[in-house]
Amino acid sequence: MTRVGIGYDVHALVAGRKLVLGGVEIPHSTGLDGHSDADALMHAICDAVLGALGEADIGTFFPNTDPRWRGVPSKIFLQEAARQVASRSGRIINIDATVMAQQPKIAPHIAAMKERIAAALQIDARCVGIKATTNEGLGFIGREEGIAAMAVAGVELPDLYGQS
Repeated sequence: MTRVGIGYDVHALVAGRKLVLGGVEIPHSTGLDGHSDADALMHAICDAVLGALGEADIGTFFPNTDPRWRGVPSKIFLQEAARQVASRSGRIINIDATVMAQQPKIAPHIAAMKERIAAALQIDARCVGIKATTNEGLGFIGREEGIAAMAVAGVELPDLYGQS
């Protein structure tokens, strides 16, 4: 049985933080604000994978009120999402994601992001699609106040319901 999940995440851009997206540190004057490394792309992908399993969001597994998760790399979250899939005898088929950022330019970093995401999920990098777009100067993204990401995950699970 193939299941699909969607994920979305957004974080504000602030001074004094590193900008990490898809597990890649991107040179920029501001970084994403959050409890962990605030990697909006990995967070959206994590939610998509968990959603395909019918699970709650990343905050249920890794609450931002728990000091254990302060500053941790988001690959830890993706590894747990992959573990949740494996514990159900499933496999991640593919990931498709979009990063929405006015600045910096994301395209030069996509290949490295795909490799890091694939490694965390233990899938082939060819099964990870990442696109980037601006917000054409509109809204909080266009004003460079934040970055958002959305993702879809395809997960194959055993037929638990006797359906074909």
